[in-house]
Amino acid sequence: MDRTGERSNTRIRGISYRPLPSQAEFHRSKARFKGFSGPIGSGKSQALCQEAIRLSYLNAGRMGLMGAPTYPMLRDATQVALLQVLDDNDIPYDLNKAENSLTMMDTGSRILFRPVEEFERLRGTNLAWFGIDELTYTQEDSWLRLEGRLRDPLATRLCGFGVWTPKGFDWVWRRFIADKVAGYQAILAPAFENRHILSKIPDFYERLRSSYDEKFYDQEVMGSYLSMDGARVYSAFTRGIHLRNLKVNPHLPLRWALDFNVDPMSSVVVQISGGTVHVVDEIVIRRATTEAACREFLKRFPEHAAGVVVYGDASGNSMQTTGASDFALVKEHFMVHSRTPVEYRVPNANPPVRERVNTVNRQFRNAAGVVGAYVDPRCVELIKDLEQVCFKAETMTIDKDRDRARTHLSDALGYLMWLECRIQERVGERNKEMVLA
Repeated sequence: MDRTGERSNTRIRGISYRPLPSQAEFHRSKARFKGFSGPIGSGKSQALCQEAIRLSYLNAGRMGLMGAPTYPMLRDATQVALLQVLDDNDIPYDLNKAENSLTMMDTGSRILFRPVEEFERLRGTNLAWFGIDELTYTQEDSWLRLEGRLRDPLATRLCGFGVWTPKGFDWVWRRFIADKVAGYQAILAPAFENRHILSKIPDFYERLRSSYDEKFYDQEVMGSYLSMDGARVYSAFTRGIHLRNLKVNPHLPLRWALDFNVDPMSSVVVQISGGTVHVVDEIVIRRATTEAACREFLKRFPEHAAGVVVYGDASGNSMQTTGASDFALVKEHFMVHSRTPVEYRVPNANPPVRERVNTVNRQFRNAAGVVGAYVDPRCVELIKDLEQVCFKAETMTIDKDRDRARTHLSDALGYLMWLECRIQERVGERNKEMVLA
């Protein structure tokens, strides 16, 4: 039972909540600006929601704000988590969907729900408190705008707080941990602390070893801060392990994944056997058209009775100035020039970069050491991608400016692997796939 009152004139309501040690330390902190850093499963969402409710009661009749980096994240995760806590504890509230706000009926306190990706929109009303979900995916300017709004003269307890999973030595790490600003405090939750998860799913963390590559496992499961300064994007790939002379199996489909880039037009040819990905060839053509890529593919693989499956960048569904999309051009070319059966697996939208990269790394070598992909040495440009593509300093943004020839083949391979190799339930619009008949 967590009691939300700190002063005798503050409304008190009991909440069913047994905080973990790191969560309790976070709630006890008197810092004006405080954070909760922890790995997956460390109770960050619960800490965020409980602190928001607590401050709503401490600041009766005042206004607070709950934010997330994007509106979909705010709507589908942050807001849902808060409403669940309120409903589970029979705390009365009134949700105004038109204004995207909530009023706590006990106290008259109001909570605004706002995405913080457009920080210039965060000017205006004075706040008694604010809380941000997934702070490491938020711009520092957004946080600073909210700091400037934390100025309600009638507030009992002014506080800005955030929760996050480590993402390199970024601005959050600098401001809260390394070069800590006065008035700031960060609570670092240890791995494997969450007894609530372990009591229900004892092998929760061990199962993630097979789902994540080693570096991602260290960050997401162990909560480690890892340097992203020029770090390799595809760190799981190693020549000594993953290069292997491969032959095309006539009994397996050829999987052709394209990145529609005029210079160079890039694609990889893959087969999947027993869950293991074999990259058997690459096609790279300077200053080429989609039709040129199709001609080269059929020159190398004129007949393949097991069929061809085509993958690629979702933007290939967009109409060109000539009136046809890239995938429509591929489809037409095969219909006219080949008798090979062709299937098209194209998502409605490209996967998030973070998920795509994690899938590729995990497939090459997961945290349990299992290798699930091999590349033929003839794929020299793909190998360069896997070894040379890096993140921009202290970010999770892939550096596409360092070498314009890079990223295209690894992107194409990533689109294919994300559809065929990722480990997750495919739910909601985000994971629906479009198949062209």
